Amino acid sequence: MIDHFTQGPLTPAVAYTVSVIGSFVGLVFASRARMSVGTVRWAWLVLSATCIGGTAVWSMHFIAMMGFQVAGTAIRYDIALTVASGLLAIVVMGVALYLTITRRTPGSLMVGGAIAGSGVVAMHYMGMASINMHGHMGHDPLFVVMAAAIALVAATVALWFALRLQGPLPTLAASLVMGVAVTCMHYTGMFGVHVTVEESPSVPQLPGSTAPELLLPLVIGLFVFLMVCSLLLMLDVSDSGFRGGSSARDGDEDPVSSEEDDESYTARHRSADVWNPRR
Repeated sequence: MIDHFTQGPLTPAVAYTVSVIGSFVGLVFASRARMSVGTVRWAWLVLSATCIGGTAVWSMHFIAMMGFQVAGTAIRYDIALTVASGLLAIVVMGVALYLTITRRTPGSLMVGGAIAGSGVVAMHYMGMASINMHGHMGHDPLFVVMAAAIALVAATVALWFALRLQGPLPTLAASLVMGVAVTCMHYTGMFGVHVTVEESPSVPQLPGSTAPELLLPLVIGLFVFLMVCSLLLMLDVSDSGFRGGSSARDGDEDPVSSEEDDESYTARHRSADVWNPRR
């Protein structure tokens, strides 16, 4: 009755890839926030929370839902609840990142992981609550607990990565691990879903939007957002390189001025040597 892979391995593969990309960009932004202060730190934190919470978690969820189908009923999604679940994921991830990066203590890491993990679970089941169908959906408590445990561990590990990692290769490795964790959490919760389809002679039209209707703007918005984030990263690197070049030039100027000082000092010393014999 329930099929999670109506399009084969395509939807899990695309969902995992999106989660990895969102995790990678988000962790890079988190490392920028860790090394910044003031308004700049807030900007990096917002971008990091949007990439991790909005792309790596929320977008992954709804892309994976493209493969979800229940025999005997159509599926529609409530747009308001869908958008609210995305905002929730971004906000809780932002709060968790702020606590972890600004305080940098084991206690703040654990509290941040609990907040982020709880937010991820709430996002998932809010997204499931946005589904409208001719039937009743239930969730196996065992799978709910397992999904929640995975979410808590994954969120805490993600925050630890954000606090510790630096460099492209470690960040990429961490992103691959995070993608696995987020995907496992999603499908663990989905495998605990059971549906009782209503048998009614008259079937009214379901409110909401279909998965493709939600996915098209999601994919376009995701692509544009990741392009903007990549541009910001490149500009930041270029700016750092420019500052480094300026520092190097400034460094080149210092030896020149030093040499000029040495030459002036030597000239005075030589004039003194010429003058001494006359004494």
